[in-house]
Order: sequence, then structure tokens, then C-alpha cells
Amino acid sequence: MAVSEIVILGGGVGGTLVANLLARKLNRRQARITLIDRTGRHVYQPGWLYIPFGGVPPEQLERAERSLLNRQVKLVVGDVHQIDRVERRVVMVDGVSFPYDFLVVATGARLAPEAVPGYAEGAQHFYTAEAALRLHAALRDFQGGRIVVGVADIPYKCPPAPLEFTFLLDDELRRRGLRERTEIVYLSPINRVFTIESVSQFVTPLLEERGVRYELFFNTESIDPQARRITSLEGTTLGYDLLVLVPPHRGAQIVIDAGLGDEQGWIATDRETLQSKTDPTIYVIGDASDLPVSKSGSAAHFEAKVVARRIVGAVLGRPDDARYDGAVMCFLETGRGQASQLVFDYRHPPQPPQPNQLYHYEKMLFNTAYWYLVPRGVV
Repeated sequence: MAVSEIVILGGGVGGTLVANLLARKLNRRQARITLIDRTGRHVYQPGWLYIPFGGVPPEQLERAERSLLNRQVKLVVGDVHQIDRVERRVVMVDGVSFPYDFLVVATGARLAPEAVPGYAEGAQHFYTAEAALRLHAALRDFQGGRIVVGVADIPYKCPPAPLEFTFLLDDELRRRGLRERTEIVYLSPINRVFTIESVSQFVTPLLEERGVRYELFFNTESIDPQARRITSLEGTTLGYDLLVLVPPHRGAQIVIDAGLGDEQGWIATDRETLQSKTDPTIYVIGDASDLPVSKSGSAAHFEAKVVARRIVGAVLGRPDDARYDGAVMCFLETGRGQASQLVFDYRHPPQPPQPNQLYHYEKMLFNTAYWYLVPRGVV
């Protein structure tokens, strides 16, 4: 039996987990597993939410990717130049190429603040470590006024995060004695405060209870950093003293160049098999897909298990019809030392339980235990 070449693009949650699961089931005589990552650093992105409020420094949210991988997995650090679907190979910028029988695309989502005029000068966010640190400094200097929090465009990574930030912001301002001097406005691009209706119904009363005003159907068109104003495509303009806006997200450019993605770079993906609808030799995990589920590490976690089973079955000649059911599980911080939990799949919308301290403590514990459990495939 010929050795199968398996190439994985991206060392995030999905890419790392699928590599380790494959290495656990396939030996070197059966498959060569290569994971290609731009930086060689694995980042726990959910930790960025807490940096603006004095959470752990960014360096504690990173690990060397090599330290998380099974020894059988070859790690290549560098930039991909091309996905050659005709020759079935991935070509690096330096000209080195890696042939594949199976390709797993886990390239995630990239931020595209340039899509909103005025964003770079006028808005803050916490979707990178550097931006979260800048926001921490801005909050430290804030002494009152109007803070506008919102989402510029959908889809975006970790959908609950802007709401979580809003609840934590309310806590922080109360702690500093600034809440009475601050108006918080939450912007949503759709007709409710969250994309999933059951979660929106759960969260809206919590926002109202904390005195947070919300604006619906606010799709950001532009920001005027000099006047400190944000304008929507619908014609609404709001002034602000501090603007915290999740920037637009797009798929990886190499995905677009390979003809795999749509105009925004999201890959048309079979919602159950996780194969590219364009090329069945390519599997898609996590944020890179166009699936109707959260762009989150949780979704990538469940998807990786399905992809690993299907590839192992194909390599061993024992087809495995494992299917992804849309499973997602995540926590939702609601402030005041409490949280709730979102558990759902394609057929069952989330029914968030009332916030309590236990879920908050579980989330804090998971943030620490993540390194030992998820990337290595323990859970």
C-alpha cells in the first residue's frame, strides 16, 4: 500500500487537532502528515477578550505549535504561495512544494478593517493581542462619555464575544465608579442583538437590565475619526467617545486564489461530510468554511474529529461515513462573575440556562486546561 500524503493548512484548533488525531490512528508506513502554519505559534484567541480588562498578558496565551503536535507530524513554518489543485500540491513562497492525496484547509479567518473607511484611525477591537492591549490602554484613560460596541459585518469569529465584552465593560465601569457617567450603545447589523434568535431572547433582557442601549440594523458604512462618528448603510449616524467595533472578516487569500472560496474567501463546504463542494479531496475545518455554524474553536473541535475519521477510513480502505451534525458548545460571559452556556447543533437551537457562577468558573478553568486537552485530542 502506497503511503498517503496528508497536508494540513493552518495550526489553529482544527488543524492541530486533526493532525494529532490522524497521527494517533495512522503510522508512518500508512501516511505522511504535514502541517503548514504561517507563524509556528499556536494562540488561544478566546483569551484576548480579557486583556482589555487586565487579563493575562498575550505571551501567556501562546505556545510553540511544535510542542502541541505528535512527533509523527511534520511541521512546516512559512507562507503558502499556491494551492495547485491540478497537480495536487501546496507550493510555498520559497518554492518548496508538498504533494497531497488529502488536503485539510484550516486557514481560519483574517481581519479586514480596510473594508470600513476610517476604521484604522477611529475604532478599537480585541481580535488580536496587539489590538486588545491598545484597547486596554484606551479603557484605562477613559473617564466617561459614550462607548459604542458593535459588529461591523457578519460573519465574524466567536459570535458571543462582543456581547461578552459589553457585559464585562459594564462591570469594569461600575468598579471604577464611571458607569453613571457612561452611556453604552450596542450595535447589531441584523434585526436582533444576536444571530441566533433563542440567544438574542436570552441576552436582550440582560442588556436592558444593565442599562445598555442597542441599535438594530446598523451595518457600518464608514467611520469619521475626527468627528468621532460612525455611520451605517441604513443612514444612522452615532457619535462616540470610544468605539469598539469587531472588524469585517474574510477568508484566506490563498483560498480565493485557488478558486475554492467565494468573493469573501469562504469555502463552499458540505455541511455533514466537511468536504469542499468544489473538490472532494479537500476537507474544510473551522472558520474557513461557509457552514451555518459559529466561526469558533468549538466548531473546529467537533469538525476535526469527523474529518480525521473520514480520512483514516479512506487511507485504510475502510470508508468511515462520519458526519458533522453542527455541534457547538461554548460559554457566554454575562458579567457579575457569572456566565451561561450555549450548546446546539443543526437541528437543536441553544437554550441558554440562567447565568450562574459555576459556568463562569468552568470557563476560567477551561481557559487554563485548553492546552492540555483540546489540541492534543484528549477531549
